[in-house]
Amino acid sequence: MMRGRKTMAVAVRNPHNEIVLHEEPLTAGIYTQNWGQWPFVRGLGMLWDALGLGMRALMWSAEVATQEDENAQPAEFSGPVAWTTVATSMGFAVVLFFLIPTLASRWIAAYFQDQPVIDAIAEGLLRFGIFLLYLWGISFIPDIRRVFGYHGAEHKTINAYEAGDALTVANVQKHSVQHTRCGTSFLLYVLVLSIILFAPLTFAAVEPLWLALILRLISRLLLVPVVAGIAYEIIRFSAAHDKNPLMRLLIAPGLLLQKMTTRQPDDGMVECAIRALEPVLAADGVVRLAEPQVQPTAGAESLA
Repeated sequence: MMRGRKTMAVAVRNPHNEIVLHEEPLTAGIYTQNWGQWPFVRGLGMLWDALGLGMRALMWSAEVATQEDENAQPAEFSGPVAWTTVATSMGFAVVLFFLIPTLASRWIAAYFQDQPVIDAIAEGLLRFGIFLLYLWGISFIPDIRRVFGYHGAEHKTINAYEAGDALTVANVQKHSVQHTRCGTSFLLYVLVLSIILFAPLTFAAVEPLWLALILRLISRLLLVPVVAGIAYEIIRFSAAHDKNPLMRLLIAPGLLLQKMTTRQPDDGMVECAIRALEPVLAADGVVRLAEPQVQPTAGAESLA
């Protein structure tokens, strides 16, 4: 899946090994209104919109993959099932990455006279550890490994485009599966920043205990937009200055983490990524020639 300034596109293979392409204009206010590009606001808006687009695209691709009739049309992107899936996924994420670390850290801190510093550090480290275990665990699922292969294909294609190479399978395969603006790096920044911003809000002095835990959970959920906004600005700034040695040190952990969420794609995956990027570039007014003669713009990016 690729997203530009004006449109997004998804390319998948159906059971007949044909690439099926879906294009959708971006009409949300974060794309069409000036406020959508305000610093810190744009990060949150893009995060939630990417979540919605990503979930809908995955559901649509599943419909295409199970489509037996060659002449049948795949299911629409929208609908209550799609948003129910998003809500369920969000609920799972809240329990796994917020509720469990909050409860566990409070239990650990009890062994250290309820020291707020111990409580805050334990919560952050537990959240980060659960995140790594989650990525490691799902990497054994064959379908997820294939998704990670497509993730790598997206990165390779964007890297080839930004390098000014002609978008052919052979050219794209020469590039790295890592990219500085990857969502995996974004999540890493979110996790690190959350340790810092959540630390003062342990509510250790609040009684009873259940009230303190509820206040902690609410405070973390309310701060997610702040953390996401800051993390997005860091991603943008570091990607724009990735030649700077200090910035390269800042980027390095995110690139290392991407080794867990990307795989070397096969040629068919790369072909899908190219097909998805082409209409996005066309909508943004970029014309790709047979030879690398076009200066890339900063609008196109993958959503994986």
